Amino acid sequence: MRLKVEFNAPNSVIFWATMVRAELGVWFASRSARWRKAQLRFTVKAVQSQPIRPNSVSVPTSASRPKSRDGVRLFVGLPLDTVSDCNAVNHARAIAAGLKALKLLGVEGVELPIWWGVAEKEAMGKYEWSGYLAVADMVQKAGLKLHVSLCFHASKRPNIPLPKWVSQIGESEPSIFYTDLTGQQYKDCLSLAVDDITVLNGKTPVQVYREFCESFRSSFMPFMGSTITGISMGLGPDGELRYPSHHRQAKTSKIPGAGEFQCYDKNMLRLLKQHAEASGNPLWGLGGPHDASRYDESPNSSGFFKDHGGSWESPYANFFLSWYSNQLISHGNRLLSLASSTFGDSGATVYGKVPLMHSWYNTRSHPSELTAGFYNTTNRDGYDAVAEMFVKNSCKMILPGMDLSDEHQPHESLSSPESLLAQIRKACKKHGVYVSGENSSESGAPGGFEQIKKKLFGDDAVDDLFTYQRMGAYFFSPEHFPSFTQLVRNLIQPRLHLDDLPEEEEVTAASVVHNNSDTSVRVESAV
Repeated sequence: MRLKVEFNAPNSVIFWATMVRAELGVWFASRSARWRKAQLRFTVKAVQSQPIRPNSVSVPTSASRPKSRDGVRLFVGLPLDTVSDCNAVNHARAIAAGLKALKLLGVEGVELPIWWGVAEKEAMGKYEWSGYLAVADMVQKAGLKLHVSLCFHASKRPNIPLPKWVSQIGESEPSIFYTDLTGQQYKDCLSLAVDDITVLNGKTPVQVYREFCESFRSSFMPFMGSTITGISMGLGPDGELRYPSHHRQAKTSKIPGAGEFQCYDKNMLRLLKQHAEASGNPLWGLGGPHDASRYDESPNSSGFFKDHGGSWESPYANFFLSWYSNQLISHGNRLLSLASSTFGDSGATVYGKVPLMHSWYNTRSHPSELTAGFYNTTNRDGYDAVAEMFVKNSCKMILPGMDLSDEHQPHESLSSPESLLAQIRKACKKHGVYVSGENSSESGAPGGFEQIKKKLFGDDAVDDLFTYQRMGAYFFSPEHFPSFTQLVRNLIQPRLHLDDLPEEEEVTAASVVHNNSDTSVRVESAV
């Protein structure tokens, strides 16, 4: 049996693509001594580059290639700007090389962000899917699965705005955006208060989202259920079900503040006023808590969030926080219901992401969660209703922050990502919601890989898939890639038995040779 894997690319391919090929050689070589003990024999040699051949990548047969641990599938996020605003695939050769590397390592699939501001950029109902279709085709040819994230928000880094026509509407009708107490607007997604208002050229945002999803399904039907196995529905800022309560945090402080309530656009105030009048307390409908902290302020700097004597325990606070969180859950229900009805029989599973607002979790009031829209305090479970909403729509939940540990959080933030994850997982188990995981940082949290292993192999392991974020220059760097490859090996190792191994195998991992035309890495396996 002979396995040959070749990667070729001209020198013009961006440097991290070369890093993919170089790192594969380093990875195989650095582990040769360890694997030799398991009757695997490695040699390293330089090779001259050759023209790329069609179908030059083959993979081990099912008998020699271990499968992922039952119940957990490993995906890797593609770069946020994989498809440009001109619908071209950015660094297509580099991404193709990365896909081959991930397939070789044993990763099951990749996650692709699909941006509203790219696919429906110029005019409402005018869709351009060509770049995303090209990526889906690349993933299919690489033999990987694809999880897509439908992003109805904008991004600062990289700069991916909302559709031009939406931003133009926002210039004349700024109330379509979230607004805080001082009138500052968050323009990276629409306010949930306009979900069912015809603010987009005679249509509601929910109608526009539905038509977007229907066009996506129709255009990608050849990939549905075979290559595309999962679809994440964007629910708010960064795709998460939350208010943008922390979008103006101070950049100089490592300790996050309490955040601010986002209920001051005219439509949110209208809904609050209606609710207050229906409750018999019209004066409670004039706005949010007047004594709450600002974005970067400590919760104890004002009266609302104080652990003892704070007004968050008052009847007014219970009225406001219940309304504020119910608006968020209703928004999530509308969008997950939309996604479930659109993709329910497509063969792809629908997901939604819930944030991990773990700062100040060890206080009684949990201010970061309250301002983000989760009425979760020491006296109240705010995630039970969220889990109910997911199971009602037959959707799976994605939780970020699987790489975070309590011991590496700033002591002053009174943070506990592990406790918050455990609480959300408990609510999901209660209602039968399947949980998938993500890491929180592309640059890597301290001790992150060890935490991820706990979440993949521990008693409270994730139920479905884990998506590692995100492919790029750092991902393939010598500082990072070896640790990721070890994570992959740990994931597939439980299914690897001695009987699966050939008696003797030789693997040649070629070092990278640069010349004037191209760069090549060849990995050969012969028995």
